This record gives sequence, structure tokens and C-alpha cells, in this order.
Amino acid sequence: MLTAVRYVPRPLRGLITASTPVPKDLSSVTTVARKFETDPASVGMEQTGVDAIWNCVEGMYGTGMHPGISFVLRRHGKVVIKRAIGHARGNGPGDEQAEPVAMTPDTPVCLYSSSKAMAAMTVHLLSERKELSLLDPVSHYIPEFGQNGKHDITIYQLLCHKAGIPTVKAKDHEDLAELLLDRKEILRRLYEAAPEQPGHHHAYHALTAGFVIADLVERVSGLGFRRFFRENLSGPLGLRGLDFGARRGTLSKLATNYVTGSHLNAPGDIYLRRAIGTTLKRAVEISNDPRFYAAVIPAGNGVGTADQCSRFFQCLLNGGELDGVRVFEPLTVRRAVAEVGKAELDRSLLVPVRYSAGMMLGSRTIGLYGPDTEKAFGHLGFTNNFIWADPERDISVALLTTGKLMVGLHLPYLMMLLRNISRYCPKLSDEEQERGMLASGVY
Repeated sequence: MLTAVRYVPRPLRGLITASTPVPKDLSSVTTVARKFETDPASVGMEQTGVDAIWNCVEGMYGTGMHPGISFVLRRHGKVVIKRAIGHARGNGPGDEQAEPVAMTPDTPVCLYSSSKAMAAMTVHLLSERKELSLLDPVSHYIPEFGQNGKHDITIYQLLCHKAGIPTVKAKDHEDLAELLLDRKEILRRLYEAAPEQPGHHHAYHALTAGFVIADLVERVSGLGFRRFFRENLSGPLGLRGLDFGARRGTLSKLATNYVTGSHLNAPGDIYLRRAIGTTLKRAVEISNDPRFYAAVIPAGNGVGTADQCSRFFQCLLNGGELDGVRVFEPLTVRRAVAEVGKAELDRSLLVPVRYSAGMMLGSRTIGLYGPDTEKAFGHLGFTNNFIWADPERDISVALLTTGKLMVGLHLPYLMMLLRNISRYCPKLSDEEQERGMLASGVY
């Protein structure tokens, strides 16, 4: 029997417009992959630290902001936490009468913008194979791209959100969310568009760069983007459920996304229109549409489990190798995670961000992945998906959520979660880090 939200103080409940009911006994909606979880002591952690990290995930769920959460933490390549809490569907705002389906560690979730990091690695792989150079103009491979002042924009600038094409120009009263399903039309508009000061500043390319990246990969490799990713990356690594879009069996298991949060979501739509070109509600609606998963949207419709995402970043942490299979050379990974420049105000997101050529980076103080995470690399996804690796702690982490909101009562728990991961996954000693650098060949 599900009851009212358990962690929200009564005076604050009036601020919430949409939330999911939460049971008193959280164990009744928790799935733990115990056979995979290692003894924390074997990776230099303590059980109290593991408990403190998981308690924050429970706290996030307990606010009712996320109908389902899946979380995986690896350290030294070993699984420390592999758990899920809540429901994949059937217990979110608007579908409480449907039959609840449990969220498990095997539930695939839409990765949204976390997909960007994986899409970027396809370009880095082509660069490794000397089939393109990151310093080449995009127009060298896609002549149509060079129209209206874009002739000299490089692949590197595209990966770094400095290509000057952060959004697609909309027509009057046009639904840009629906336009995502028409790749041909999006590319036509992008190729005809005039850029906004390319190379001068970062302006987050929420969806645009991904379509160009897919076209680039296809023209250079001769394969469809999705096929290239599966044959060269996810397939060899044994991550066959990690994909762009979803088909057949995966689609039927996919977690549903829900609009949750506070009244502040409405003003937040102004921000979202600037960043992604549509409203919160419409973005969630389109991301639950089967047509969305029939398409290939490299910047926004990657699909996978938290474990698959953690393993992909473990591969990067290992210098391009996972379980004896090498898909990248160490230098390729090093190039992909190297800082582009110091943190600066992103003109689309309106917050300071440190970028590499395809990744969002951590910070020495308070960053995207918690405090003291200067070497961390990964990517965030709409709106509380976090996937990253931190070589100083030798961890790869994936937090996937199904509640989509701008502001909510989960935020203190999210901040504590990131803080506790930094705190209870202590940095390696200088000697251990040096051994890791030599072993991976990356750092």
C-alpha cells in the first residue's frame, strides 16, 4: 500500500504540483543486485560509507520527485552498489491506476543528454583510425554544412559546443519537439543557418550538434550511426542494450518519464526554451513517444541501464579497454577528456561549465559531480541523469532517474549524494594514482 510522500515536510507539500506516492517500507520497492556487489573493504571503502551513499538515493526517492531511480557505483572496476528503487511505470503522476512495474537494475532508461558523451566517442574513434581529423572543418566531409559562414567551423568546435549553432530556428508556432523526429529537415535548417560567433564562446548545443555528428559519422564510415556505434563500441564491449533509440523488446521494458516538481517548473520553461527549444511538459511527452525511439537522436535518445553506462565509463577509465576488449587507444581517451579551457559562462545554460571535446568536466571546488572532482569527466542528462568517472578515486558512476523537473525537494539529497560519493570514495594515494596512470596509459 503506497502512502503520501514520506520525506517532504508538510509546510512544503503545497509547493509540489506533481509527485509519486512513496511506501513507508522502502525495501518493498528496492531491488538490490547482491550477487554483483563486492565487499566495500576490498576496494578501500567502508560499509558505513556505502550506506551513507545509498541513504541519499533513498532520500531522493522519498521526496516523490522520482518515480524510479537506478544507481550503480564501481570502484577499482568492481561493483560496490547496483540497485534500483521505485517503479519503471505505473506509479508516476497521471498513471497511478495502471499496474505498477518495478524498477530494477536491468530497466533501460532514456539517457537524454548523457548520450552526448557516447556519441562523441564515435568521432574520437574515427579520429584514432585516421579517417578524419578533429581539426578539419566539418564542411570538408559535409559540404552543405559550410553555408552562410560555417565553412571553417571544425569538428573539434562542434564537440566543444563552440560551433555557434546551439538551436534550430523555429517557425511561428512550431513544435520543436516534434521536429526532432524529422532528421532530414533539422539537418537542412542547420546547414542553411548562419552561426553565432563560432569559436568565440561556449553555448550548449543541446540537440543540434548530435544530428551533425551522426551525419559526419555516417558519411565518413559508410555505416548508419546506430550501426556504427553497435558494431564498434557497444557490441564489442558486451553492452548490447546500450543504444540510440530502442527497438522491440527494449522498448517494452523502457522506463516511463514523468513531469514532477514544483510550481517553479513553469518559469523554468523560459530557460528550457532557450536551452532545448521546448517546454518541460512537451520534452517529457515526446520522450515517451515510440516514434522518439524509432529515430536516432545522438544528443538525446540514448538508452541503457545504469550498469551499462557505468561500464562504458569504466572502459574510458581503463584507457579504452573493458574485460580484455580494447575499443580505444589510451591516447584517444586522453584527447576526449582533456579540458578545452577554463570554466566559463555557457551562453545557453547560463552557468559556468568546463568542457572537453564531448564531455562535461568536474571542478576542484563544487562541480557537477560533487566537491573536489577536478579530474572527473562525464555528462549530465535531462534533468537528473548523472554519468561520470573520476580517475583520482577510480570510480565510474551512473545515476538514472525518471522524474523530470526544474526545481524539487530532491535537490538537498542529490547534493548530499554527490558529496558523499566524493567523501566515502577516498582519493587514491599518489603511488596508487601513478600505478593507475601507467596501467591505463591515459593520465
